[in-house]
Amino acid sequence: MSDTVEKIKVKYGHLSSYLDEKVLRLWAAVEAQSLGRGGITQVAEATSLSRTTIYVGMSELESGGPGVESRLPGKIRRAGGGRKKLKEKDSSLLQDLDELLEPATRGDPEIPLRWTCKSTTKLAEELTARGHPVSQRTVCDLLDELGYSLQGNRKTKEGSSHPDRDQQFMHISEKVKELQSIGQPVISVDTKKKEMIGEFKNGGQEWEKKGKPVEVNVYDFPDPVLGKAIPYGVYDITANKGWVNVGIDHDTSEFAVESIRRWWREMGSPLYPDAKELLITADGGGSNGSRVRLWKLELQKLADELGMAINVCHFPPGTSKWNKIEHKMFSFISQNWRGRPLITREVVVNLISNTRTKKGLEITAKLDINSYKTGIKVSDEELQKIFIEKDDFHGEWNYKIKPKSSH
Repeated sequence: MSDTVEKIKVKYGHLSSYLDEKVLRLWAAVEAQSLGRGGITQVAEATSLSRTTIYVGMSELESGGPGVESRLPGKIRRAGGGRKKLKEKDSSLLQDLDELLEPATRGDPEIPLRWTCKSTTKLAEELTARGHPVSQRTVCDLLDELGYSLQGNRKTKEGSSHPDRDQQFMHISEKVKELQSIGQPVISVDTKKKEMIGEFKNGGQEWEKKGKPVEVNVYDFPDPVLGKAIPYGVYDITANKGWVNVGIDHDTSEFAVESIRRWWREMGSPLYPDAKELLITADGGGSNGSRVRLWKLELQKLADELGMAINVCHFPPGTSKWNKIEHKMFSFISQNWRGRPLITREVVVNLISNTRTKKGLEITAKLDINSYKTGIKVSDEELQKIFIEKDDFHGEWNYKIKPKSSH
């Protein structure tokens, strides 16, 4: 319910017991006129007066006298007069409507807002067939009264929830605070959705001269030369700074760790010259997945290069949207290039690099033209040589990889 409707409802609650039917009708008409376009609908919603009644009141105001329904002087209906509402005359109407909706209803029936995908015309026909002759307009009013509204699908379900999900969130939060308190770098990493390079439609709208939209290809067939851009992001949670390594080959664990390596050289090292440890928060799947052997082997190489212990905390299955980089960095990149065809690799890099927010987010992006082989296998022997220290709580999600020089 809008603020305007709520305010009118409050006024009506104060006035309805003091004013007779005619004066209330005139007051409703005045309120509707003052609101302009859509005023009748809002007043009807707030007061439960019919639109016809409000129109009669407006007609009376325009003519300066009583409308058709009250031409006799002093003719005011007694309290409770007027045509009875259908739901009052037909006690089973609402129940039958709710039963029709139930098979197509999604969501918990106990919550205030529910929704249906059946049309009001079809519902009116089915109710009429059940002995409740109603119009499509009446069904709309009844649906509103029952707490239904038309809704689109919302992407929220990511799979079954792990029983230790909340505990892992708490563990990650505590680990982040621990490293931040001693001045150590904490980053959130992930691969953004791959983007086709070329004159392809990009979602969203951008200001252009009227009648002159940017023309793009009708069909989204990948360009064999330009291919796709693979943005792997590194978000510094403490400094609110981001790095994006834009790859053009494959999203592999080798590519993921190389992206972190480049972030450290370009941004991390200058910000944390005395760092002894690094904390990475990452999704549980993909090129940086908790079960991916190559990810851990490449992290071992990085730890050896930097002489630094690398802590890793993975988010539980089905919770990738909780990763900071998703809503602190990637969402703003998507906003910045909405409606713009990503016609070249340079355009992708420039649009990412020029993404800014009011809270001071800065992003650096560079192109990575290296090739990354797929299908690399890590043997049991190689895995055993990784100096990994697993946490007592879900060691498959939480672990530390130490440089070989520390042993």
